Parts: sequence; C-alpha cells; structure tokens
Amino acid sequence: MKLETIDYQSSDSAQRFVESLRETGFGVLSNHPINKELVESIYQEWQAFFNGEDKHDFLFKPETQDGFFPAEISETAKGHSVKDIKEYYHVYPWGRIPDSLRSNILKYYQEANALAAELLSWVEAHTPADVAVNYSIALPKMIEDSNKTLLRILHYPPMTGDEELGAIRAAAHEDINLLTVLPAANEPGLQVKTKSGEWLDVPSDFGNIIINIGDMLQEASGGYFPSTTHRVVNPKGTDTSRSRISLPLFLHPKPEVVLSERYTADSYLMERLRELGVI
Repeated sequence: MKLETIDYQSSDSAQRFVESLRETGFGVLSNHPINKELVESIYQEWQAFFNGEDKHDFLFKPETQDGFFPAEISETAKGHSVKDIKEYYHVYPWGRIPDSLRSNILKYYQEANALAAELLSWVEAHTPADVAVNYSIALPKMIEDSNKTLLRILHYPPMTGDEELGAIRAAAHEDINLLTVLPAANEPGLQVKTKSGEWLDVPSDFGNIIINIGDMLQEASGGYFPSTTHRVVNPKGTDTSRSRISLPLFLHPKPEVVLSERYTADSYLMERLRELGVI
C-alpha cells in the first residue's frame, strides 16, 4: 500500500482527496496554488534563523504561546515519556515575528489558509448527510477569522549521537486541530500509521502539499474522519548530518465553535494542551 498523490487541478480531485483522507488519514496534492519558490525561500530563511543565536531573543511567552520554543522544552507526545528531538517557532499574525522574516511567512500563512478553507469545503461536500448534520456550522466557517490557527516552523537539528534513548524527531501522535496543511519538508522522514498498524512513508517530493486529519475533525464528524497517527523518524547514514525544516499549518476553529455535545474548540484545545504539558 502507498499513499497516492492527487493532482489538485484534476476534475475529480475533491472526491479523491476526501476518499484518501477517509482511508489513510492523509491527502497528498500536487499542482496546488501554494507558491513553491516562496516555500523554498522560507526554508532557507528559517534555517538561518535556527542556526543563529538571535532566536533566543524571541523566546515563547507561556500566556500567548507565540515565539521560539527551544529543544529543552520541546513537546512530549501524548502517551510518551521522552521529548521529541526538535525546536520550533509559533507564528500567529498577531504574534512576534522577526522583522526580516515577517513578509514571506505571513504571505505563506495567508496562501495556506485560503487553500485550507477550500479543502474544508471539499471535506464538507463529500461528507455523508447523516454525518454532516453534526457540524454545528459549515467547516470553512469554523476557521474564518480565527486567531487560533497556528503556523509552526519546525527545525529538526542534525543528529549528534547523544540523543536520549528512545527519542525520535517526532514520536507517534495525532494533531489537535481540524486539518493540518504541510508543504513537503526539505528532508524525508514523515510516516503515517495505517489501519492495519503498518507505517507508510509519506511522499516527500518537493512541491507536494500534505494534509492530515486532526482530532477536532474526528470529534466534529463523530469519528467518521479518523485522526491520523503519524511520526517523524530519525534519519540514517549520511542523512543524520542534515537538518529538517517543516511548515505545518494547524487549522484551529474560533474558540466558541461547538465541535460536539462534549466540547467547544476552546475546551478541547485546553484539555489537550494540559495533556501535552504545554500549559
């Protein structure tokens, strides 16, 4: 089994994309509207940022969760005891962003959000009526003007050989949000867990956009769209000397959006952040 890459421009792309999400938890799109040169520039700009010391001037604020998160306080995936091998920066349009990096990263944020809204409309259009009735409002409306949608610039540093036993770049986990939109990273390593428990490599061809289901869509759809278990494995051989940069956009509804009888978007997010030890 392998993940199929779907041409965004094809006449049946929406149907095939949603079928892929339903079956694998992932959809991989080529020929999409996100500017590849912009993504490449962002990779280069932020690699230089992570290589420098100025990043510590933008240390995250616990109350707002924007800014730079160093490796020593990195996330520990739910159900795991060892921290991931990564550092990252949280970008919100209202948050702190280095002046020299602001223009490109906010342009990407806007482009990715526009594509994301379209993809959510695809998901809604191909949701069975008995499932769609559970959506409190239209899926694209859930993220409209949301100040919670998070763009995370992830940096997985070169391996040193001194990593904690059992640590990998990102342990198996599910995302909290509705959908995650991710340009193919500058290095491979992303894997998805199939329904049978097998780990599949996600196509990392530069120029692809990778989308996966988060827990909030699973909650809103009553489990019809299952949240995707995925991980980023450590490189091997000569690849261990290379960094990996990744740009996931986590689509978060407005806090007041009702996901289900049990949760609003805000109550769900707060519960998960406490589980992660972030708050």
